[in-house]
Amino acid sequence: MFDPREKIALFIDGANLYAASRSLGFDIDYKKLLVAFQKRGYLLRAYYYTALVEDQEYSSIRPLIDWLDYNGYKVVTKPAKEFTDASGRRKIKGNMDIELAIDAMEQADTVDHFVIFSGDGDFTSLVDALQRRGRKVSVVSTLASQPPMIADDLRRHADHFIDLVSLKAEIGRAPSERPVRPVEPVHDADDDN
Repeated sequence: MFDPREKIALFIDGANLYAASRSLGFDIDYKKLLVAFQKRGYLLRAYYYTALVEDQEYSSIRPLIDWLDYNGYKVVTKPAKEFTDASGRRKIKGNMDIELAIDAMEQADTVDHFVIFSGDGDFTSLVDALQRRGRKVSVVSTLASQPPMIADDLRRHADHFIDLVSLKAEIGRAPSERPVRPVEPVHDADDDN
């Protein structure tokens, strides 16, 4: 499905890929992900899209965003919007679909093969538009989860559907393999005897 002469670009819907990999029981190793697609063709660019809650003192996604930014990914973020739903529950919304679609269309004259990491059916129109411009589009998501993480329309419109579970050995790591951050020992002044 990949021609080694193709210029490839990855478009990663961060929240969607995270949910899909979690449902399959593994984490994405983003360094391995780049290497895997560099082997498939000329990897022109890898985009990663996510919304960030800005007023939090600490965001668990910030270390990942910083690492991606320094290691070959073009990170695209925007502030997440916080709202209260009809039941009075605090919700956070951070849809990056339009940013991803605009960036993909801007690359349509340069990229031969678009790889979209998302199962969101909203991207079906984007897939159609890229194909009308003579571009190949692969979609990475999963049917192996319950419920499946990919919209049926998106899967049928894509030139190729790649089930994330088939990439697990190449780009995944078990949650237990997460890098362990060293803990600084606590120095108690009373222990100076």
